[in-house]
Amino acid sequence: MSKGTVVLAYSGGLDTSCILVWLKEEGYDVITYLANIGQEEDFDAAKKKAESLGAKKVFIEDLRAEFVEEFIWPSVQANAIYEDRYLLGTSVARPCIARRQVQIARQQGAQFVSHGATGKGNDQVRFELTCYAMYPEVKIIAPWRIPEFYNRFRGRKDLMEYAEKHGIPVPVTPKAPWSMDCCEVAMRLDGWPRLTGSICIHTGVPVKVINVKDGQSKDTPLGIFSYLNEIGGRHGVGRIDIVENRFIGMKSRGIYETPGGTILYHAHLDIETFTMDREVRRIKQGLGIKFSEMVYNGFWYSPECDFLSVFKGQVYILGRESPRSLYNEELVSMDVQGDYDPCDASGFIKINAVRLREHHRLQGEASSNR
Repeated sequence: MSKGTVVLAYSGGLDTSCILVWLKEEGYDVITYLANIGQEEDFDAAKKKAESLGAKKVFIEDLRAEFVEEFIWPSVQANAIYEDRYLLGTSVARPCIARRQVQIARQQGAQFVSHGATGKGNDQVRFELTCYAMYPEVKIIAPWRIPEFYNRFRGRKDLMEYAEKHGIPVPVTPKAPWSMDCCEVAMRLDGWPRLTGSICIHTGVPVKVINVKDGQSKDTPLGIFSYLNEIGGRHGVGRIDIVENRFIGMKSRGIYETPGGTILYHAHLDIETFTMDREVRRIKQGLGIKFSEMVYNGFWYSPECDFLSVFKGQVYILGRESPRSLYNEELVSMDVQGDYDPCDASGFIKINAVRLREHHRLQGEASSNR
């Protein structure tokens, strides 16, 4: 007898492919959901793969336009940047993905949602706070916080052995056991001559971009952002290598590539400085920093968030060294558990979700009483 239906946020990669098979082993009916937020993906192949692994249904949702309009544009308006350098690419993608995930769960009568985020990272918080806010009664299966799962799979080597045993095709080898994340905020790089462009901004939102050299223009949100990604990516704009402070308290190294976002950040910053009163802008700067922290930490659907020319070349950090470093590679490693118990994150997330659930419950009651 089935334990119930679970909607799995599925990428087709190593973790979620193994989780799909594992959930079925545990007795769940699995619906997979893959969000298109601009990553280069063979979605037909991903669908066939999920079906071959036993998914009851497969949803592939094109969220690119709403991702740009409802998540990236507000971040541009806020000049959102975390710890002075990170432009919140994955941070804004997660609430967009999770919102549609719980919508599908409600439509399909699913009692559970699941994801493949590590028990040491930020994404588990971002996914789950969104799920609890949008679907307060939902139950979340986070395999990387379940002892039976993470004790069985202590790293990617164990997952790859499991995949081989169960005939799961995965694009990962022991020589390259890392995962990559891509969305509309990031694109690939290669060489290109310098270009000059004109960006039209109205009420803080880009409404048109024009290539001054050839007159080519884009005037839809997705078209504008995709075009700037292409231009910026070919110029090597927006790539950073940083050590950041995760919400759960540890430091993590991340390499991000945000070409279109970087162009818009500087364009918006420049026009804002040009048009805004000095003291008003100082207040906005403080609010922008707070907004960035909230979004980075997963509080997109919180009450406070409800109310609140291209140059080639970059600066690259080649290394970091200090006798007082707080960065602990083993602590953040997905292959070494160390002193961190992933189970602890469940309570951490649920406590942080209490006020979000109540906020959205009251909003729902107020709407139904009108």
